Amino acid sequence: MNDQPTTPPPGPQNPFFAAPQGPPPEGPPASAPGQTPGHITGQMTGQMTPGQRRPRRTGLAAAVVATALVAGGAAGVGGAAAWSALDDSGSSSAGSPDTRTTSQVVDTPDSEAPAGSVEQVAAKVLPSVVKIDVSGAQGAGSGSGIILSSDGEILTNNHVVELAGDGGTIGVSFNDGSTAKAEVLGTDPLTDTAVIKAQDVSGLTPATIGKSGDLKVGESVVAIGSPFGLDSTVTSGIVSALDRPVDVGSDGQGNSTTYPAIQTDAAINPGNSGGALADLDGNVVGINSSIRTASSSQGEAGSIGLGFAIPMDEVMPIVEQMRNGDTPTHARLGISVSDVGARPGAQVTPESTQGAEIQDVNNGSTADDAGLAKGDIITKVDDHLITGADSLVATIRSYRPGDKVTVTYEHGGDTKTVTLELDSDASTSNS
Repeated sequence: MNDQPTTPPPGPQNPFFAAPQGPPPEGPPASAPGQTPGHITGQMTGQMTPGQRRPRRTGLAAAVVATALVAGGAAGVGGAAAWSALDDSGSSSAGSPDTRTTSQVVDTPDSEAPAGSVEQVAAKVLPSVVKIDVSGAQGAGSGSGIILSSDGEILTNNHVVELAGDGGTIGVSFNDGSTAKAEVLGTDPLTDTAVIKAQDVSGLTPATIGKSGDLKVGESVVAIGSPFGLDSTVTSGIVSALDRPVDVGSDGQGNSTTYPAIQTDAAINPGNSGGALADLDGNVVGINSSIRTASSSQGEAGSIGLGFAIPMDEVMPIVEQMRNGDTPTHARLGISVSDVGARPGAQVTPESTQGAEIQDVNNGSTADDAGLAKGDIITKVDDHLITGADSLVATIRSYRPGDKVTVTYEHGGDTKTVTLELDSDASTSNS
């Protein structure tokens, strides 16, 4: 079985994929108490044909969204505010030339943006971020992407381009207003990443990739993408948390799409999916991918300050595999797990709710060879505390096949440790 929870706990919903227009998909995913799955339009503008079922993607899916821009509002539109100048005594003096003053029109100095400012980051990163429009048999939508090479290689989310399927079309709009058609080089549903190639282009500005491992909680970051189809949109905020386990669903084989996300309060909305999260040096440290949303009476929810980005450190080896035309591979223990106490009749206490409980061990896997068994509870991998099933899956996904890790686990009431070499899913991975 694959390293995923057998009974995934409630979690943030995938909001990056634009909700299709037309009949809603059957069986909407369940969300955490008091939460409503948020669909991000930076995902796809989706128009689904009647009776068609959307592929299962629960959790926080960032997405591609094409939505109508609602113009107008009662305030400030079609009305003019009355203004009158008052003299020192408070009486109207509009007709008095001695006391009346008016606004001056001056030249605004074109000052250079200070180092580390959002303005400077935007100037550096905007040329490296694109809008992606996708259409296929199930509908159409839009998202964002990050330029990797001057000849058109672009990194984005898998959920942004998967709507194209077989026979669909992908178009790219660049920051300078030019456009091009694109094709898919590779996709990886387990990390929700994809690489596409824009056709017949040159001289593009590749993004500078930074080290997501250097980020600190509270550090300022900038998000750039095309929320609701509004290309080249810049927002800013801070890193709210690191290594946040985010489960946005599963692939066709039941493998969990879970990653150790960067949480940020920078505004991320549908359409931002696949766009850049940059530090204040203008280095791309994450791929904006999903959000948690509140309920929306219109079925389209936006940012509430809980956005999530895929860290660059964890996915760059997989990105290189896709750029080279190889099938992406992932590290695995060879077990299936659930949250502690998830089984019926389990006795749960405040002291016993942390960890991932093993439900099954694959014969011949690295976990089997190390002596791990059903019922054991994994509490730590190296220095990473394991709080639940998603936490374990996200942590293992941050490693590569062949890496050696030290696993701390509870067996029969005793705490044990074992060092093992992670397996590869090369024989089962499906991109």
